[in-house]
Amino acid sequence: MTRRQEFTVLQTYEDFELREYLPCVIAEVKVSAQYSTASSSAFSLLFNYISSGNKSSQKIAMTAPVITAQKAGGSESSEWYVSFVMPSGSTSGRLPHPNDAQVKLRELGAETCVAKSFRGKATDELSRKMAEALRMSASKVNIALSDETRICRFDPPFIPGFLQYNEIVILTSLEAI
Repeated sequence: MTRRQEFTVLQTYEDFELREYLPCVIAEVKVSAQYSTASSSAFSLLFNYISSGNKSSQKIAMTAPVITAQKAGGSESSEWYVSFVMPSGSTSGRLPHPNDAQVKLRELGAETCVAKSFRGKATDELSRKMAEALRMSASKVNIALSDETRICRFDPPFIPGFLQYNEIVILTSLEAI
């Protein structure tokens, strides 16, 4: 079974959760493309990194989710960050350096986020709709959010779309909590 990024649920609301994600390391690729092609173009670079495509030729366990993130500007913007979460306990100093310069390792501290889960193929349209709903729900309970939206996909692409589990995760503005 694929391990998942670790978090603690701080509060459950009607249609979303407030979570604290534990510190982690991500392997990330910046892509200039439309959402529909951003993930697939970065996925092979990231998968190569964890499949011995690194300076130590070391295999690294796959962790869910695959995250596709974008700052404000909506789907019209073509700048996306696609990342794999490295296994729990990893530090950038102990992970092997990527062979491909496009793959960057980045340490994230603990983060407080809101998260909304949904089923279905995480298309641009469905993901945007879920992100808007999450932002509206958080606003109703006075939780201020960052301008970055993370589309988190947990299932491989061969799983039928209607069965795929996904989440929209948005970092909170800490001052508001």
